[in-house]
Amino acid sequence: MTAPFALARAAYADVPLYDPKRVPTPTDLSDNTNLWGLPPQAERTLRELPWQKVTRYPSLYAAELKRALAARAGVTPDMVVTGCGSDDVLDSAMRAFGDPGMTVAYSDPTFAMVPIFSLMNALTAIGVPARPDQSPDVDALIATGARMVYLCAPNNPTGTMVPRADLERLLRDFPGIVLVDEAYIEFAGTSHVDLLARHERLLLVRTLSKAYGCAGLRVGYALGQPAIVAEVEKSRGPYKVNAVAEAVALAAVAQDAVWVDAHVSLAVENRARLEQALRDMGLAPLPSSANFSCVPVPDCVAVGQAMRARGVAVRPFPALPHVGDCLRISVGPWEQVQKAVDALHAVLAERGPLQHTATMRIPGRA
Repeated sequence: MTAPFALARAAYADVPLYDPKRVPTPTDLSDNTNLWGLPPQAERTLRELPWQKVTRYPSLYAAELKRALAARAGVTPDMVVTGCGSDDVLDSAMRAFGDPGMTVAYSDPTFAMVPIFSLMNALTAIGVPARPDQSPDVDALIATGARMVYLCAPNNPTGTMVPRADLERLLRDFPGIVLVDEAYIEFAGTSHVDLLARHERLLLVRTLSKAYGCAGLRVGYALGQPAIVAEVEKSRGPYKVNAVAEAVALAAVAQDAVWVDAHVSLAVENRARLEQALRDMGLAPLPSSANFSCVPVPDCVAVGQAMRARGVAVRPFPALPHVGDCLRISVGPWEQVQKAVDALHAVLAERGPLQHTATMRIPGRA
């Protein structure tokens, strides 16, 4: 009998399962979701959902949700494509625009699933090291000759924003598809939607998992010119947003904007408080435009494990280029953030002097 692995596509030989090593923890600040809960109208919709929503198929391409997302973003519905999380939209875009063997270039470090999605679609992923200030090296990205370039703005895990001038230069000089992952864009206080009118090869990928509090429902979407969106929708296929997710997401987008905006403001406020608390400990958090803070901490894996033992989960990122070992700490209600601050302070006190951490600065910044 043929061994099972011999039946798989050759590209899958190097595809690992995604495993962020999450385990239940009383205070979990490791995944950047909305820790204030589900928006009120979305929660009411979920509680009152008729059983027929479960027993029947959902709409083919989430047309009503697309209309609501378009109205919120200030575009037309034919400029919106939805999917089962932003991951699904990214995967579909790579499949739509990349023939096997073509290249996807990305600024490194960034979202860990990008090279994995590339492999899954028989594409070659090229990580281009970011500059010392964590901005993308546009010249090096273009020089790869890639079919697609992926940027995350704000970036995960660093929280840094892609400079507008860099993105505009990439769109001007790069001839391929530009995928900009805006999973955290609500917390940045900016938008790139206006660029869609001038750039037909740009796709802005977004999610309802962060600001909208719907991570468990897996709803993502992208904005682009109708021609590029139509190709992603072909690749995505029908029924990718389930009926429960579509109904709740529709309520969140169409009826809960005030709640969402208020809690985005709270997240930004608490991010600033967290950054100050980290500086008070002698640490130097990276400038963040997301709902988390990334802070250099020596031996981050051991520190993260020690914090988990104290009931607080954060995400360690060892050896980030130009930065070193880091912890990524999600922002939520201050009571939860304070527990993380207290746990980190206690662990660092137990470990002794912070070595060189107190003088750490992002290269190229004052």
